[in-house]
Amino acid sequence: MKVVVIYNSQTGFTKRYAEWIAEESGADCFELSEAKKKRMDNYDAIVFGGWACAGGISKLSWFKGNIHKWNDKKLIAFCVGGSPLENPEIESALRKNFNEEEWEKVNVFYCPGGFNYEKMSAPSKLMMKMFLKTLKAKKDKTEEEEIMIKMIASSYDISDKKYIEPILECLNNN
Repeated sequence: MKVVVIYNSQTGFTKRYAEWIAEESGADCFELSEAKKKRMDNYDAIVFGGWACAGGISKLSWFKGNIHKWNDKKLIAFCVGGSPLENPEIESALRKNFNEEEWEKVNVFYCPGGFNYEKMSAPSKLMMKMFLKTLKAKKDKTEEEEIMIKMIASSYDISDKKYIEPILECLNNN
């Protein structure tokens, strides 16, 4: 099976996962801007990775805009975010990125990444700092909010190669 991994990464976590997937599956791997210039006809499987951004998957519109052209291909999307895999809100957040028909066609996965404030764009960094400030100021915080405050207060990395295993299994199951 000929596979391509396409990714959009802001701080490096999604790129890391894309490269791990490509390395383990023997896939070609391209950053989204480069992939947009290429034809996908000769691939049997297309894997798209983007980072979590306010409940959405960054640059997913390009992938979704091409789904109808790729009916004969295995389609996989993965999202990299700062939450641990155990976060119960992940599946519902992922589902919101796809309509029912797309959800049936695309295998969707989540990979924990982290935060790297040093590599974030200025607008993203500002948005996160404002969110953190708002969360800290909230009265009667839930336990989940207290945990989130601790997590996003500074840079951290919870990425691990083990999180690509379900994606590789999906690629190997015809």
